[in-house]
Amino acid sequence: MKFLLIVLIFITGCASTTLNTDSGVSRQQLLILPKFITNSMAIDAYKEAIRNAEKNNKLNNNKELLDRVKNISYKLIDEVTIFRDDAKEWKWEINVEESEEVNAYCMPGGKIMVFSGLVKKVNATDDELAAVIGHEISHALREHGRERMSTALVQQVGIIGFAAYIANKGTSISTDAAVQAVALGTTLFFALPNSREQEREADKIGLELTARAGYNPMAAVSLWRKMSELSEVNMPEFLSTHPSNENRIKDLAEHAKKINALYEANKNK
Repeated sequence: MKFLLIVLIFITGCASTTLNTDSGVSRQQLLILPKFITNSMAIDAYKEAIRNAEKNNKLNNNKELLDRVKNISYKLIDEVTIFRDDAKEWKWEINVEESEEVNAYCMPGGKIMVFSGLVKKVNATDDELAAVIGHEISHALREHGRERMSTALVQQVGIIGFAAYIANKGTSISTDAAVQAVALGTTLFFALPNSREQEREADKIGLELTARAGYNPMAAVSLWRKMSELSEVNMPEFLSTHPSNENRIKDLAEHAKKINALYEANKNK
């Protein structure tokens, strides 16, 4: 009965959140957690980030940078319906936080934050900024956060079930040790590879999104070369949630060439 229930969850909870476009991303995703839960959590987290930035006088201090980020972001947002119809109706928000961090994010529902360090430390061009923001928007379009939470939920249920099985069998191996081993195994062979796949999807959709908005997709390659130079630690891809820098740059260059015609058709927007 439990096995049938798990199979039912996987069948009813699997779908692709985006349409199959030029980027070729059409993987079926595990989405058993309701969308309203992740969206609600995202709104709360974004509000808290805004409050903290305002409290520390770090929010939108540079009007020129804010206008630049908004201009790029809205051009990208204008193209999101290519990937999913409902995204145009999201309550998009765009802010810039003064920070040394070289990063940006887009939470579920379209809550964008760009850290000023991303622009200052790599001297990002508009095309390169579009590459980052497009990548982060793509995570939101694909609902990768909801997928990760759904995956974690399934993992947690599976680990608890395995611990109960070990305890009932009365094995000489301690239950705690067994659970730790299973948790490590699921992290290495289930959670991390899936996260790397999500990053690759966001790269592909992000490149198409930027090309459709009139930004050069090859800028993602120059950006990641700059980012690679900033990296102090090169973690093996096997133990990372992101593809290695070398593999990522190679994949980005290959895919950017494939969709270059889209850029050529839209670069004068």
